[in-house]
Amino acid sequence: MQNLPTFVLVHGAFTNSFSFAPLQAELALLGHRSAAVDLPGHGFEATFPPSYQAPQDLDALATEPGIIKGVTLADNVARVIEVLERAERNGPTVLVAHSRGGITTTAVANARPELIDRIVYVSAWCPVDLEVGAYYAQPEMADVDAGAFAAAFVGDPAETGLLRTNFRTADPAALAAFKRAFAADLTDDEFRTFLNTLQPDENLDVGTAADRAQAATWGRIPRTYVRLTADASVPLAVQDRMIREADALTPDNPFDVRTLEGSHLRWLVHPKPAAELLASLAAR
Repeated sequence: MQNLPTFVLVHGAFTNSFSFAPLQAELALLGHRSAAVDLPGHGFEATFPPSYQAPQDLDALATEPGIIKGVTLADNVARVIEVLERAERNGPTVLVAHSRGGITTTAVANARPELIDRIVYVSAWCPVDLEVGAYYAQPEMADVDAGAFAAAFVGDPAETGLLRTNFRTADPAALAAFKRAFAADLTDDEFRTFLNTLQPDENLDVGTAADRAQAATWGRIPRTYVRLTADASVPLAVQDRMIREADALTPDNPFDVRTLEGSHLRWLVHPKPAAELLASLAAR
């Protein structure tokens, strides 16, 4: 076990370490260590306002405070670095990011590349040429229905200082939009089960130009990008664009590109293929 890496897993928006439990079970059965990180304000640190419980009080939910207010990308980076510093005592580390977790992972790699032996992005944001928000205005994102979730948004981020989404909504249009974007290939029961692991609040800070991939630090770490073919929230065209931009930044250290079939969430709900893929990287 001493020479095998520890997989350090970084979750995406509105989720937490709990979403990695099935993947961690599969990794363990293959003989691998893993540690799933809860970024600040996530997991058991999250706020679930009383008004979020049934029967819901949406007026109160729109204004109730949340602990994630004021959490910054720097806070996320510090949390992951602390985990990596502890994990590296046991051998190599592989930092695995999903979705919005890629922003934190890239910033971690910019700051402390010596702590990471490989980065794995799984349909994760890897900003290189643009800041994350700017990618949403690009042609590759044209088919993403950004307004589809409007019915589930709660409150004004300018006033609450956070993003709040009502994942416990009964609005069929909002639920259908969530499923199309994240889990079109899951059963309705699987989709609702995952929805009930999400937390309502997310922080606002997605970084600046300084937090994009830097060739001198991030760029010297071996890296893998796992494309998800049916991802409707981070479309394949966007994933491929980020791969191209990263490879242009560090042509002597291009992405090792792998592909998994499925939506944004399928690999977490049915994790055996992903665990086998990660295990194959560990063997390298």
